[in-house]
Amino acid sequence: MSEENSATASAREALQLDVAALRADTPGCRNVIHFNNAGCGLLAAPVVDAMIGHLHLEARTGGYEAAAARAAEVRGFYTEIAALINTTPDNIAFAGSATHAYANALSSIPFEADDVILTTRDDFVSNQIAFLSLRKRFGVRIVHAPDAPEGGVDVEAMAALMRTHRPRLVSATHVPTNSGLVSPVAEIGRHCRELDLLYLVDACQSVGQFVIDVEEIGCDFLTATCRKFLRGPRGSGFLYVSDRVLRAGYEPLFIDMHGARWTEPGRYEPAGTAARFEEWEFPYATVLGSAAATRYARQVGIEAVEQRTPALAARLRDRLEPVPGVRVLDRGPRLAALVTFQVEGWQPQPFKEAMDARGINSALSFREFAQFDFGDKGVDWCLRLSPHYYNTEEEVDHVADAVAGLARRGRR
Repeated sequence: MSEENSATASAREALQLDVAALRADTPGCRNVIHFNNAGCGLLAAPVVDAMIGHLHLEARTGGYEAAAARAAEVRGFYTEIAALINTTPDNIAFAGSATHAYANALSSIPFEADDVILTTRDDFVSNQIAFLSLRKRFGVRIVHAPDAPEGGVDVEAMAALMRTHRPRLVSATHVPTNSGLVSPVAEIGRHCRELDLLYLVDACQSVGQFVIDVEEIGCDFLTATCRKFLRGPRGSGFLYVSDRVLRAGYEPLFIDMHGARWTEPGRYEPAGTAARFEEWEFPYATVLGSAAATRYARQVGIEAVEQRTPALAARLRDRLEPVPGVRVLDRGPRLAALVTFQVEGWQPQPFKEAMDARGINSALSFREFAQFDFGDKGVDWCLRLSPHYYNTEEEVDHVADAVAGLARRGRR
């Protein structure tokens, strides 16, 4: 073996995960085959322990008192998220969801009539609805960059639209919820930096699945949830805010006593950090659970997760592609651990119920979630399967066999 091949093999070996130990840490693995990590990842035991422990402390001592006692652990949320995405704790704001974080970011931008929002045809549904709401209220214009022939946005065409329209905001979803596509957010960010354009990235499906580096992406805002591939609790997410946005004075439309100080009767002063995008009330058990989930992900190793999780999805696609009556829908030069497909002869809800009956967790997507993408593909619905690193190759094969069996019933 050559020295280079030996080094590669050593690096690959270093990234191997102890899947059995990770499954032992995940109580849900004993009950279901969980292929709905793009909806909610299964909680690991340390996450559950952190949340329940704090609730018991609140019950014994009081909510305010428990929060004060756990102040250092609460700060750990910001430290862990910052380390996860290569920034500082001062650039992180906790949010109740990725949509909440996204809305706060949008509300900080002083849109005016005829301002352009430049986005892609693969943006998340709630983001698209928010843009349409801004168009209705302020008269902004929404421009969608075209797709490349192989799938995903044509970055050069998008860059040309940046130069033509000088948009008030450029937005991209890293991995859309309805498809395995991975968008080239760093390439888009390079053009935004060259043209000094404000850039917002939705990383809801990529945080916890891929290595995320906000400096490499070059974004001004990045939003994510903690409940998906990060395996945190529901009702938690975060907003990354760049230093240049903070220095420029961007702040949410409805800032409160946590995000600002009321310095005199007619004046307030926003916090100097991303805390200006937070509210005073926090679900402290959820924050601590999110910190534990992020710490757990970092201990597992995001580099190893990035290698294993999409590989399980690729194995599943390979097994589904030749199945008669199954049409795999994912397109693009790079694919994530979201596998979407349509099954001939089935309606959506009965098909999902048949998967549920086999102990396989999945999710449905509909055309209203992805008007452009599903319109282009000519489908009204699909089933989404999303494995994660604690799933096994044997589970992948079992799920593929289950789909194949149901597909045979549908064709009959």
